[in-house]
Amino acid sequence: MKKLSESECLELKKSTSELKEAIISIAAILNKHGAGEIYFGVKNSGEAVGQMICDKTIRDISKSISDNIEPKIYPEISAIEISHKNCIVVKFKGVEAPYFAYGRAYIRVGDEDKQLTAREIENFIIRKHKEKINWDSQYSDIKIARINKTVLSEYLERANNSGRISFRFTDPAVALKKLGLIKNSKILNAAKLLFCDDNDLEVQLAVFAGNEKLTFLDMKLLRGNLFSVIRQCEDYLAEKINWSVEIRDFKRVEIPEIPLEALREAIVNSFCHRDYYRGESNKIAVFKNRVKIYNPGEFPAGYEPQDFIKGDCEVVHRNELLAEILYYSKDIEKWGTGLRRIASECENAKVKLEFKKEKNGFATVFYRNAKEMIQDGAGEKTSQKTSQKTSQKILKLMKANDHITINELSAELEISERAVKYQIASLKEKGVIERIGHDRSGYWKIKGV
Repeated sequence: MKKLSESECLELKKSTSELKEAIISIAAILNKHGAGEIYFGVKNSGEAVGQMICDKTIRDISKSISDNIEPKIYPEISAIEISHKNCIVVKFKGVEAPYFAYGRAYIRVGDEDKQLTAREIENFIIRKHKEKINWDSQYSDIKIARINKTVLSEYLERANNSGRISFRFTDPAVALKKLGLIKNSKILNAAKLLFCDDNDLEVQLAVFAGNEKLTFLDMKLLRGNLFSVIRQCEDYLAEKINWSVEIRDFKRVEIPEIPLEALREAIVNSFCHRDYYRGESNKIAVFKNRVKIYNPGEFPAGYEPQDFIKGDCEVVHRNELLAEILYYSKDIEKWGTGLRRIASECENAKVKLEFKKEKNGFATVFYRNAKEMIQDGAGEKTSQKTSQKTSQKILKLMKANDHITINELSAELEISERAVKYQIASLKEKGVIERIGHDRSGYWKIKGV
């Protein structure tokens, strides 16, 4: 027989004197994997030392398991010979998680048993009854008239182009039914979130002057259908982070300090995996040294972000229906690979990344470059000193023509429109300039001039 080794599904005990600890391990393994084995008479090292066995030994183990694990399980207990030593093996399985040992719930993490918190137990119960209580599969309060037909039609076009669905938009009710977003003639919460402009979705965005939440430079509150909110979040971060320009093959290439694909993946993940039963908003915060994307709803109990980066565990969805719809349109590329994709993008770009399991939620944190870099007219990486010169040139042009457009500024200064927008946003934040009127017909007001 192959030498035994402790794992997430297997526990070794020197003797039945450790029966209580073994019962806790049974509950922990059941809560993580639904099945496992316990051996008595084997050291942690895998060395068989033997165990005194009689009929009463087997009965005592069976009774202790029956008395102290809820819901009840009915394990297979038998004597076994290992390296010519008499040992006992207990094989068990169950599908009624969460299981409790001596009135407490545990979960297996590596070869250790971790006690579950009240919130983690609640999440277990939600997953157990997910078809009945998953938020995205519940009936909403909206009628078909509130569905944004344009957003639904554009979504179906993307999903068709991806090759993941094969029907076109004809009627909103028909389309939603084919997508599984209508049941018993009622529109589900997932459809309301995705295709209704007037819903409960809310995102708070902010830029802070330093590394703490002390001085605000900008605040914004977003509402709307999910696709619109995702796009606005992407645009907001693209505008607030730093950019550099390099010349590659005689062409100007704009480079963000944080990969946009990683930011987008983190944004989509934050909506896909959040707990919509909670009233708290999603939050995106831009600090001087980092960008933090947060969603309410704890990380799956018993797992670590690294488990999903390695790809050696099953996919866990809090909102399975929502994830399925986003998969059809390639808004998420593949189930369960989001963290891995974010980590890969950041590794390639040499951007420091952190996934944080917080008390009531989860956050993806991207650390920014210590030295701010933006574009100058020569198309090279430049410092804040050059940035100030560019700002002065913009102010001079605005004084000469207060109706000058971003496109005209870009051409005059020979820098990208994105660079111009960055400079203008900075000048607005400092209170130096103000835009009066509409973007097309308005004009620039320089304060104090």
